[in-house]
Amino acid sequence: MEEMFCYQCEQAAQGTGCTKVGVCGKQPDVAALQDLIVWGLKGMAFWAHKAREKGAVDSGVDVHMIEALFSTVTNVDFSPENLAKVAQKTVQMRDKAKALFEKANGGPFTGEVPEAAGAWKLPAGLGDMVKLGRQHGVKDPSIDPDVKSAQDILLYGCKGMAAYADHAHILGKDDKEIYGFIHKALAAMLDKGLGLMDFVNLSMECGQTNIKCMGLLNAAHIERFQAPTPTPVSIGTKAGKAILVSGHDLKMLEELLKQTEGKGVNIYTHVEMLPAHGYPGLKQYKHLVANFGSAWQDQHKEFQAFPGAIIFNTNCIQRPADQYKDRLYTWGRVQWPGVRHIEGWDFSEVIDKALASPGFEEKPAKEILTGCGHDAVLGLADKVIEAVKSGAIKRFFVIGGCDGALGDIGGIPRLLDVGQCNDAYSAVQIALALAKAFDCEVNDLPLSIVLSWYEQKAVVVLLSLLSLGIKNMKLGPSLPAFITPNVLNFLVENFNLAPIGSVEEDMAQMLGA
Repeated sequence: MEEMFCYQCEQAAQGTGCTKVGVCGKQPDVAALQDLIVWGLKGMAFWAHKAREKGAVDSGVDVHMIEALFSTVTNVDFSPENLAKVAQKTVQMRDKAKALFEKANGGPFTGEVPEAAGAWKLPAGLGDMVKLGRQHGVKDPSIDPDVKSAQDILLYGCKGMAAYADHAHILGKDDKEIYGFIHKALAAMLDKGLGLMDFVNLSMECGQTNIKCMGLLNAAHIERFQAPTPTPVSIGTKAGKAILVSGHDLKMLEELLKQTEGKGVNIYTHVEMLPAHGYPGLKQYKHLVANFGSAWQDQHKEFQAFPGAIIFNTNCIQRPADQYKDRLYTWGRVQWPGVRHIEGWDFSEVIDKALASPGFEEKPAKEILTGCGHDAVLGLADKVIEAVKSGAIKRFFVIGGCDGALGDIGGIPRLLDVGQCNDAYSAVQIALALAKAFDCEVNDLPLSIVLSWYEQKAVVVLLSLLSLGIKNMKLGPSLPAFITPNVLNFLVENFNLAPIGSVEEDMAQMLGA
């Protein structure tokens, strides 16, 4: 008997699913608790959606939905104890949503209530919660495999959008339509009368809603930190005490910068915090000095060389090595057993740990460029258009990551780092603006999109691109295990979505060689 089953990320074991322990480090009890949370959220969504149809909404129910979904995203929450608390609150919010509906309805619901939305109670003990979660896992043989595949695409898209919505909420930005869609989508998964195309259509709606969500987050970032501008960022070190920030949450970084100002502590970004250097509201802090480390999956090796405190504010955490676990902290949705979690906005414990650590010696190094969001790139639109017409630029590639400088074309950097994964919004805006400038469709642009996906935020970005009708994208390094052959064939036939092949073959195809 499988101890667990999870296939929501690209690294699903053997390309099918993790059955003993997650490649991410997820233990079977954590997987079961996350399954229990998702099942409970579907029940909560059933009542929240019906209440919304009656004009009744509750901000507590809405916010819990995105926070709880975010807790189940890959590499976020590995703490059984905390996930049990999330499950408990989910049941409370389910009952709150039901009461909200009954008040708006003027009485109880008279139709059939799905089991997930029923009056089931959460067991008191952690072990019994795990057992209940295993009864409501990912696999469900009662559902047609293709329908289940489409449901999973929709579910994982909602998980990714919930992460973006949570970032926006932290910055004081909410949108009732975004919350309403997520409730509708999860409630639909309990409706046995819906078929494959119903979930395909909901997935396209998920993509469209996520464009709105990414736009909301983009507006929140710009309103608070101003539009990013192209900025060179050192990958060396500066003499002094140090704190490394990994994740995506810019407000948390801002608060840490405020609290460390004048204390002799330098702040370094890691992985998807790199784009923070491009925002005027953040780079005004002179002790935001550099970016440390390379790919997020190398953290267990690279963090051992970081002589200061380290804090994660969103997903991407891996099992920490003993060499740095005592100076590692988490904040927000992310948690790991045995790692100290910071509640609220007081980072004094992290600062004290940094002050007590050795810190860095001065070590200058090369710089990489960030901050090339759509505002900055569209400011170069005339030069870009002229370069295309002259043949200086023959093709655009949308790729994941920012590995370093590649030179320039007539003063335009070859590699434009548009930001974090949520800043796929910027890439979309650039593509739409170029299509308008050339008076053509996006699919007619000399543009190749290669998506190197890992977790659920990439799923919703893919749905966003598909919802815009963008075709001929390549996806990899491997295809999602939750996509059945029939669903994959649908994507191939309608969008010409293809798996990544060899570099030589893919480049020849994309360049028309």
